[in-house]
Amino acid sequence: MKQPLLTAEGFKKAFNGVPALKDGRFTLQAGSVHALCGGNGAGKSTFLKILMGIHHRDAGTLQRNGVDVAFQDPSEALANGISIIEQELSPVPAMSVAENIYLGREPVGFLGRVDFRKMNADAQDLLDRFRFGIRADSIMMDLTVAQTQLVEIAKALSYDAEIIIMDEPTSALGEAEADQLFEAVRTLKARGKGVIYVSHRLSEIFSICDSYTVFRDGAFVENGNLADIDKTRLINLIVGRPLAEEFVKDNIPDRDEVLTVRNLSADRGVIDVNFSVKRGEILALYGLLGSGRSEIFDRLFGLSKETQGQILLAGKPAQISTPKDAINAGLAYVTEDRKGSGLVLSSDVRDNLCLATLEQMSPAFVMNRRAEAKAAQDMISTLNIKTATDRLGVSNLSGGNQQKVVLGKWFLTQPDILLLDEPTRGVDVGAKREIYRVMSEFAAKGGSIIMVSSETDEVLGMADRAVVMRDGRVAGELNKAELSAESLLHLAA
Repeated sequence: MKQPLLTAEGFKKAFNGVPALKDGRFTLQAGSVHALCGGNGAGKSTFLKILMGIHHRDAGTLQRNGVDVAFQDPSEALANGISIIEQELSPVPAMSVAENIYLGREPVGFLGRVDFRKMNADAQDLLDRFRFGIRADSIMMDLTVAQTQLVEIAKALSYDAEIIIMDEPTSALGEAEADQLFEAVRTLKARGKGVIYVSHRLSEIFSICDSYTVFRDGAFVENGNLADIDKTRLINLIVGRPLAEEFVKDNIPDRDEVLTVRNLSADRGVIDVNFSVKRGEILALYGLLGSGRSEIFDRLFGLSKETQGQILLAGKPAQISTPKDAINAGLAYVTEDRKGSGLVLSSDVRDNLCLATLEQMSPAFVMNRRAEAKAAQDMISTLNIKTATDRLGVSNLSGGNQQKVVLGKWFLTQPDILLLDEPTRGVDVGAKREIYRVMSEFAAKGGSIIMVSSETDEVLGMADRAVVMRDGRVAGELNKAELSAESLLHLAA
């Protein structure tokens, strides 16, 4: 066997005396796509940050092409041919796509000035090569989350590194965009590159990867070839126990319509949309990137300019122009970007849980700390949020637990209708099941859920009915008996 591109042995890392990584081990061969698997909190992100020189390991060895290395910062890792597509997006919003891709290494021309023409041309060539469908001169703040993710991918690929780390690269992508990424990965593999692939979507792992390594509770568990393992066995390795049925669903929809939209349009992406949701129902809004799904939620929650159409709640017209109107009307909105618009990362778990109910917690303009603490503890218990204390910084939680905090924040408002945009994005299989349980219980008690999801299996497993969007319009509606991967994609495309 050829010399591995990278070998890590015995990685250890602790923060304030608390171990985050106890025994990190990994070997990457050239021309392979190697899955790094594990639940939230398994140590994957810490391991990858050590590889990139963001964190310094407390113990262990790292070899690059058989030579011992220790990167002091990301620039050293990049100089050694390692680049990363991080799960958390960090663009410069006011700059162009090209400027973001080549930030800090812009081509220069006469008198050392930035050669914008060459930079734009190189960036456009890169974007076109991988068929990402984005203009290099577009401003980042004008892009969707999915397009921003594609730009981050393009940036990592622009380094022409030998090793590319992909941390949840499809978490914000629809299926069509994910297919574009998979083609890019296959191209990299054919060129002899090594890809470290991290994803909670196990179907992706079996589709694109050829080998796997599993971490659990900060330690190496097992590695091998994916051809020698099945999904059930991999889940057992990740969670440490057999996992019951993935989708938890006990709700039975009523006949009463609690929300109806008629001829709804918005300032962007929504054109003459009609649908309704019943009491106790989980309704899926399905569609490809740019189909208008999230824009409908923005319109329903008072976040976009009104243009035309009518919103009915329990058969009565409702005027929703601001988020406060929506909350007072019994709506709650879990956005797709939990870190950008769902959480205050500089605050702790308790503050985030009580963020949407501040008025109730402070009726006399003074915060009722006892009520605040009780509400936070109730949500932590109900949603099984894993945190040492409710005063722990929310940024220290795993992705799955952060998502539960966002859900808990809105449950405290006692909503009638939940708008869930990609509710399990970047969440491991164990936490996914818990979120599905919470959704099912909410609907079983008479609540209604409208769910946007890019995962076909999630729609098939959780939805009672699906409205399929295409180009801002409703392309069709499917009841439970009609739902299938083929029927969804047929209407969406």
